[in-house]
Amino acid sequence: MRRNDRAQDRDFSLALIDRCTHGVMALSTGGPTPYCLPLSFVRVGDELYFHCAREGRKIDLLRRFPQVCVTFVGNDSPAFVPPAMYTTYFQSVIVTGTASEVTDGKAEALRALCQKLTPAHMAGFDEAVEKSLAVTSVWKIHMEEISGKAKK
Repeated sequence: MRRNDRAQDRDFSLALIDRCTHGVMALSTGGPTPYCLPLSFVRVGDELYFHCAREGRKIDLLRRFPQVCVTFVGNDSPAFVPPAMYTTYFQSVIVTGTASEVTDGKAEALRALCQKLTPAHMAGFDEAVEKSLAVTSVWKIHMEEISGKAKK
């Protein structure tokens, strides 16, 4: 990190991940152009979980190139500071890690995700997961490096 004065500790980084409703995951395509997409994540310990369809470009790439990078941004606030400075106040976290498909514990990961994103609507979770579990893929990313940064 070039600006060490903006570096944040692990507790800051984990709290920001837990507050964000989504992050942007970057995957390798094996070529010069990466593939990036926004996803809803939940953190459980040192793992990030997300759900998706069971097939498609993302799945194909994850199986070939499991090393990923996920970026979370919070409190992004452009500002003008008189007399003549433009800046942005922000909080961000970059996570690098290895993705793998979850085979055991899919329902638990989905429960954690729904509890994070829709806690007031958990009464319908069991019925929803019963209907969709067979057609849903769940992946986890083991967080190997976490780098938090903020300009306050």
